[in-house]
Amino acid sequence: MEEKSVVRFANRMDQLPPYLFGMINQMKMEKRRAGDDVIDLGMGNPMDPTPDAVIEKLIEVAKDPKSHRYPESSGMPHLKIEIAKYYKRHYDIDIDSETQTYFTIGSKEGISHLCLAIMGPGDSVLVPAPAFPIHIYAAVIAGANVMKIPIEPEKSFLDRIINICESCYPKPKVLMLNYPHNPTGVVTDKEFFKEVVSLAKRFKFMVINDFAYSKITFDGYEAPSFLEADGAKDVGVEFGSFSKSYNMAGWRIGYCVGNAEIVQALGKIKGYFDYGIFSAIQVAGIIALRDCDDTIPELANLYQTRRDVLCSGLERIGWDIKKPKAGMFVWAKIPEPFNKMGAMQFAVEMMDRANVAVAPGTGFSEEGEGFLRLALVENEERLRQAVRQMKKAMENMIV
Repeated sequence: MEEKSVVRFANRMDQLPPYLFGMINQMKMEKRRAGDDVIDLGMGNPMDPTPDAVIEKLIEVAKDPKSHRYPESSGMPHLKIEIAKYYKRHYDIDIDSETQTYFTIGSKEGISHLCLAIMGPGDSVLVPAPAFPIHIYAAVIAGANVMKIPIEPEKSFLDRIINICESCYPKPKVLMLNYPHNPTGVVTDKEFFKEVVSLAKRFKFMVINDFAYSKITFDGYEAPSFLEADGAKDVGVEFGSFSKSYNMAGWRIGYCVGNAEIVQALGKIKGYFDYGIFSAIQVAGIIALRDCDDTIPELANLYQTRRDVLCSGLERIGWDIKKPKAGMFVWAKIPEPFNKMGAMQFAVEMMDRANVAVAPGTGFSEEGEGFLRLALVENEERLRQAVRQMKKAMENMIV
């Protein structure tokens, strides 16, 4: 008689599909091990270097044995002061560095742990769709119910919030926002956030805004902070990241700012999970916030140039493309007749036939069907080459 395995998982694992980027990366690595040159547009993983001043400070501090001890878990006092100064400088927002800031191991980790702190079985969270996976599945892991709202059009989005809050019991507990939006690149303005704060106070829900792409903006557009809206700190928090603005993706440093009670809840639950960010990285983060403002426009211009190259290339081969005003992705509608095969199969075909890794829209919920998310991380020549290879592959595909 065959013995049963002792391995048994929690029921929540049944609600988690295979992680999209893990699947894409596995396919990519298998191709590369076989000797193929895969152009990687699948993941928003910056290939450009971190500013020199940040790297030099990391090396300096890492050599000091004092930095090898457990770090300041919520963030070094000077780092918290610098993020408060950053918000004042860029958005004219007053942030109390002691009570309204907390540093996280990237914004993704911070959002995940905050969901555990403020959500549970019986709670509901409103999430724009399509969505970056953690915005949905952090709530799922916490045991909450996810209610997805199409992100466009904006007016309909706000009306849907009102309708849900008026018709559901219990009312939603949290609204998860993400502007500039990943994966679609949709942007918003201060008036939108003003309306959100009004609704949050009216229907008594909290707001989380993922602001990871705050400074990667194009064509003169400047992304507002959620906290710029009057009363925003009464109802919610904002998460930011060093990954995109300073090319520090692998360093794993992000932050949460805003409502002091919510920030405190995040700190309480993180106290049971981790000891914070390596001290040398925190000091390097101080340098980034204090001394690297001038590198941000240069980086945004680099992404804008890549956006223009990729969008114009896809348009030349017959794709209907809407240029994003922010972020590091192009949200591209798969052209007919190839959209009939579905986004996942089309992405597999692009990997197999074109040696181009792309992210299928269905990885961002079923609302992303028919789209691809293309990351602007490769250089201009590689982007042009990707378009040529995709064109050739499509010419040889049978639908």
